[in-house]
Amino acid sequence: MNAHEIDYHIFGEEMQYVEVELDPQEAVVAEAGSFMMMDTDIKMDTIFGDGSNQDNSVLGKIFSAGKRMLTGESLFMTAFLNIGQHKRKVSFASPYPGKILPIDLSEKDGKFICQKDAFLCAAKGVSVGIEFSRKLGRGLFGGEGFIMQKLEGDGMAFVHAGGTMAKKVLAAGEVLKVDTGCIVGFSQTIDYDVEFVGGIKNTVFGGEGLFFATLRGPGTVYIQSLPFSRLAGRVLASIPKGGKDRGEGSLLGGLGDLLDGDNRF
Repeated sequence: MNAHEIDYHIFGEEMQYVEVELDPQEAVVAEAGSFMMMDTDIKMDTIFGDGSNQDNSVLGKIFSAGKRMLTGESLFMTAFLNIGQHKRKVSFASPYPGKILPIDLSEKDGKFICQKDAFLCAAKGVSVGIEFSRKLGRGLFGGEGFIMQKLEGDGMAFVHAGGTMAKKVLAAGEVLKVDTGCIVGFSQTIDYDVEFVGGIKNTVFGGEGLFFATLRGPGTVYIQSLPFSRLAGRVLASIPKGGKDRGEGSLLGGLGDLLDGDNRF
């Protein structure tokens, strides 16, 4: 498998975007909705599956697209091809505040495992597939179910992490315990399982969930401080009940909010 060799540059701090430079006839594939801007001579095309061209038969393309359905993604991706005679650029934006992580799959032994909604874009030729869990506990309680995404090939891929991202390099046998939703991805040498928190007080009153992930080295793990599920939960919690702000029904109204602070969460 030989993916297109692309150059890139990541801009921004909290709301990042990645600018990919394409030589003539080079292409990049991306999730629908991540496109930001592009130069002239870039041709945009919707493709069935991930465009890795491992199997050009009809059944092969259907299977490739079907794998994406299992991870909750669209059947289609968008390919951006430079049809001009000079280098051109195309950019893709983060879906919410966080960091974009560039992954050179040739340095990851050709495979990287990530949560199902982390993938942003990749050089054409990179395969975006599924990684089934072989352990019942991990599948039922791991937060991501039986299925995670796997990126395979020898090119560049880009994934998104919410909030601040931490990189942990684990030695052989070293264990890191993580909230299941905070995992961005890890190298294929990592042994991933789910462990029960334990304790009546932790179970009933802890508020951190009943399970956490245990990641055993050797390998590299990437952790995010703001999973999208947490962000969405806080947004939902702030929505006023009945379409009105809390202060509107009180005697002081908005002035009351100024006096006692924002207690919506």
